[in-house]
Amino acid sequence: MKITAKTTAVAALCLLLGMAGSGFAQEPTVNLTLKDAIRLGFERNLDLKVELYNPAMAEADIRRTLGIYDPLLTLGANYNRTNSNNTLTFRPQAIDQATVNAGVSQLLPTGTVVGLTAESGWVDSSFNKYYSNGVSLTLNQPLLRNFGQEATELQINVSRLAKEESIERFKTRLSDTVAQIRSDYFKLYNLREVLLVKRNSLALAQRILADTQGRVKAGVLPAMEILNAEFQVATREKEVIDAERGVRDQMDVLRTSLQLPLGAEIVVADTPSREPYQIAEDAALTTALVNRSELALQRAVVRTNDLQQRVARNQTLPDLSLNASAGMGGFDRGFLRGLEKTATVEEPNWGIGLQFSFPLGNRAAENSYIRSKLAMEQSTAQLQSLEVGVTRDVKAAIRQVSANYKQIEVTNRGRAYAEDRLRAFEKRQAVGLATTKDVFDVENDLVTAKGNEIQALVDYNNSITLLWRVTGEILDRQGIRVTDKQADPLYDRLK
Repeated sequence: MKITAKTTAVAALCLLLGMAGSGFAQEPTVNLTLKDAIRLGFERNLDLKVELYNPAMAEADIRRTLGIYDPLLTLGANYNRTNSNNTLTFRPQAIDQATVNAGVSQLLPTGTVVGLTAESGWVDSSFNKYYSNGVSLTLNQPLLRNFGQEATELQINVSRLAKEESIERFKTRLSDTVAQIRSDYFKLYNLREVLLVKRNSLALAQRILADTQGRVKAGVLPAMEILNAEFQVATREKEVIDAERGVRDQMDVLRTSLQLPLGAEIVVADTPSREPYQIAEDAALTTALVNRSELALQRAVVRTNDLQQRVARNQTLPDLSLNASAGMGGFDRGFLRGLEKTATVEEPNWGIGLQFSFPLGNRAAENSYIRSKLAMEQSTAQLQSLEVGVTRDVKAAIRQVSANYKQIEVTNRGRAYAEDRLRAFEKRQAVGLATTKDVFDVENDLVTAKGNEIQALVDYNNSITLLWRVTGEILDRQGIRVTDKQADPLYDRLK
């Protein structure tokens, strides 16, 4: 009765496993190559889309700061009434004045502000009424502080460097995403291969169970051997279920990162490479120092701080400005006659002057300059630290590739030895020199050896991925090119 009950339980578990396997196979299948997985990640990954908005916003900042060169139009209208005593008659008089004006001013890269203003007015007093008209051209040119294009365009250049920084951050995020997709892809390969090993192990256990049942019925083996065989079958069935769950969980990970349809069964179409990877350490270090997006980002920070330091030094100078103006005007009782006088330059006017100012002590500007120098030194030290870290990472990654490639050979030999050992124990069992438990123990060793072999292959390819990541060439290796215009469509879409 005990044997029958256990046999029934095993049969029920097999039925459950069959139903799970049937459902697993009925899902729509997506044959996914590694190249397609990376392409889909580049196009669809939501985290990358979120990161891409930062360069788009940086582009908006550039366009905003360029607004300093937009001409400024001013329009005005004023009415004024005053009451005063006439200095000749000592009688009170009222004076009404009305003026309208229009002007336009333009900032030039040198810091110069040029303006053109036209004004027309009407004056009505107790003793006189007349129209006044005038056109004037003004110029304000800083000679020390704020002189030159670099000081004028500070915020423009800072915004451009900020966009460069945001592009490098996007490339860093993209490199991490591509590396993660490769890792997730190979992990799915690993889990599927392990699932296949577990299923083969289950099939072998079921065969041994059937053979053991026949031997017990023939009286060759004791009945307890069936109990052990049934336990081994049940254990392997649970391992298959766990392996299938691992495959399903990993497919969910890829579906999420690649935005694939829910329920699609992902089948990896590419296998990890077994080819030896040739590495020249000096070339890898040079590539890393040139291509790593983290280093490019920090170099942009250094350039920003250097620019701000130079402008901050300029701000410590005195404020000396040249002011100049030239114009023409006309006064007459008739409006048109006043315009004619203005047009014929009958009453020209001009002026020129210098304006000097300097805060005694100048502590604000001096300390702003000191702070900018400290920020420059800090960013330079951070760049040096990153370069040292990159060098260390590249060397460690190269050693890891070599070690993992050797591990493939070790696990290959371990798997071959485990296969030979299992065949030997199966032969010994057939002649009664080994128990069923001995065979299962050896078969467990074979399953472990096969798992180690699969893992070693995946680890080797993951170490290559890591090497590409730390040398900054992973995007080039996968055929991905990122330009400084990458996010401009997002900006253009909302213009």
